[in-house]
Amino acid sequence: MPPRSPRSVFLCQTCGGQTPRWLGRCPHCEAWNSLVETVESGPPARASRGGNTSRSRPVSLTRLGATTTAERVTTGIGEFDRVLGGGIVPGSIALVGGDPGIGKSTLLLIAAARIAGDGSVLYVSGEESPEQIAMRARRLGLDADGLLILAETSVESIIEQAGGTAPRLLVVDSIQTMTLGDVDSPAGSVTQVRECAMALLRFAKDSGIPVMLVGHVTKDGAIAGPRILEHIVDVVLHLEGERFNAYRVLRGIKNRYGSTDEIGVFEMRDDGLVEVANPSSAFISERAGDADGSAIAVTLEGTRPILVEVQALTAPSNLGMPRRTANGIDANRLQLLVAVLQRRVGIPLGNQDVYVNVAGGIRVVEPALDMAVALAIASSYRGLPIPADIAVIGEIGLNGEARRVSQIDRRLAEARRLGFARCVVPRSGAVRGRADGLLSAATVREAIQVTWPRGGHGVTDEPIEAADA
Repeated sequence: MPPRSPRSVFLCQTCGGQTPRWLGRCPHCEAWNSLVETVESGPPARASRGGNTSRSRPVSLTRLGATTTAERVTTGIGEFDRVLGGGIVPGSIALVGGDPGIGKSTLLLIAAARIAGDGSVLYVSGEESPEQIAMRARRLGLDADGLLILAETSVESIIEQAGGTAPRLLVVDSIQTMTLGDVDSPAGSVTQVRECAMALLRFAKDSGIPVMLVGHVTKDGAIAGPRILEHIVDVVLHLEGERFNAYRVLRGIKNRYGSTDEIGVFEMRDDGLVEVANPSSAFISERAGDADGSAIAVTLEGTRPILVEVQALTAPSNLGMPRRTANGIDANRLQLLVAVLQRRVGIPLGNQDVYVNVAGGIRVVEPALDMAVALAIASSYRGLPIPADIAVIGEIGLNGEARRVSQIDRRLAEARRLGFARCVVPRSGAVRGRADGLLSAATVREAIQVTWPRGGHGVTDEPIEAADA
């Protein structure tokens, strides 16, 4: 049968779905004006039904475990290696995304220069010339003979050059600028991004050379291109942070070779991104100890406890529906905690605007931050500072109960290391027996009592007796 002639289809630039005709709205993801006409060639030839065309053979897992000795490639950047799970796995392909100007290219250039100290690294740029990359390298103080720079957008040429030089790492900046000659679509289109990523994936698996891709993001913060790109790669990392804040957080979204709970913290300086070995000290270093509405929370990112400052501000509202603004935490979680404080504790926040911010530009998603948020709101409402030597740990339920959190011993050790003598913790399952410096509370009401034990709570007209610590 002769091959089918090329035909036109319309591909969604958001989800990768296709339709035979143009529509104003994608029927798959319901995105508006995202369909672009693409010429699609005929399907690949089907394998013969009677013959066996597969060259692969099944191998025993035990045999693979005994023969697999490949070691990870360490970047020399401790925070980067932590998020990767200990380093770059040979033959893997990773995608690094983030807002424009956040530091993606800077981070990968620093990592490439350090790896190039023990071998060659091929850094491919489709957006900058070699001279421009050299200017950035000089500004960062990087100098490595093994770092090879290539300005190219053709994936076929990149694979040919990488095959000839056999580098320890291949960096492609960015995947949206790459093209394949066999694909009749512009650079950055769904088809080009998908096929280029697949070609680089096959190269990485066949050669054992790890590949790191830089990906652009959309205005919503998602990595540009079809979501299938995230399914193709082995690791997806996202570099996030406020544009006008010095700190950057590298977070794992997907990792086939490690945990996605770890984060890496960096500081943007004149000489580039510098890893922050002690994020807790950095995040709480500018705290005003006598200010109301400020609480120190002990959160856990992967296996590392981090202390962050939670700031809250309450102000009388002139609106029929008061504002609830959250920065660094989930806005729905803030709504829940405000409701608990109103119903279970009696703090009248129905006519108050409530603003909550996690200082330093870090985003915290774990519920162990609940108690700190609640105490910060209560502190701001009553104008009573939380004592400077108190840290806060605990999740809050809808009934106002303080719920246990994981790895509390590790959290307490980090708080004590940074000089916090006392810590508000959930009574349920937190610590068995009495321990010095622990202010245990079964409910959020009791947490307020033990924080201000001498009648300083002032949250209701009903007298509240101090709870046993």
